[in-house]
Amino acid sequence: MARVDIDPDELGVSAFYKLLTAVVVPRPIAWVSSRSAGGVDNLAPHSFFTVAAIDPPVVQFTSVGRKDSLNNVQATGEFVVNLAPRWMFEQINASATAFPPDQSEFDAVGIEREPSLRVSPPRVAGSPVALECVLHDTSTIGVSTVVLGRVVAAAIAEEVLEGGHPAIERLQPLARLGRDQWSEIGRVREITRIPYQSWPGHHALPEE
Repeated sequence: MARVDIDPDELGVSAFYKLLTAVVVPRPIAWVSSRSAGGVDNLAPHSFFTVAAIDPPVVQFTSVGRKDSLNNVQATGEFVVNLAPRWMFEQINASATAFPPDQSEFDAVGIEREPSLRVSPPRVAGSPVALECVLHDTSTIGVSTVVLGRVVAAAIAEEVLEGGHPAIERLQPLARLGRDQWSEIGRVREITRIPYQSWPGHHALPEE
């Protein structure tokens, strides 16, 4: 296959950012709710998001630039990651609007709050999953800041559980692609990992 070689420095920051977000896909969305030191509730989607650790449970999102979510988390040490579901698509997109810090996206967009169990920032009432977090650490890389949050509580809607486990078809999470593109869950494939002992040609060592 013919390839095009690209040098990030030659392409430039903005163009390479667009290229990266077009090929690192699909990206899960952390719909982060936070509260400012002055008590204003903020809500914004962040598509650089993943699990960072399991013991203790830590999730991470990246703020590209100095945004309200980052300012609030660093000021108060708390935030909530709400799952971004398909049925709230337009509201999620609208909450990405750069409202001034003294204006709450919950109020501007018309998104219902519900109180959190362990932290001050509210949850999104219509989201099926909320991970309540306390700030573990931050790391600044150029113009971006990676935010690590220790999960201190998880709240999951009963209707998305199947046998006590969240079912992907019921969660219906959105994901970000390149440009202004988003995606929904399509075909789901399932396969078990192959133990090395079952690998073709593997010969187990004799027992001593």
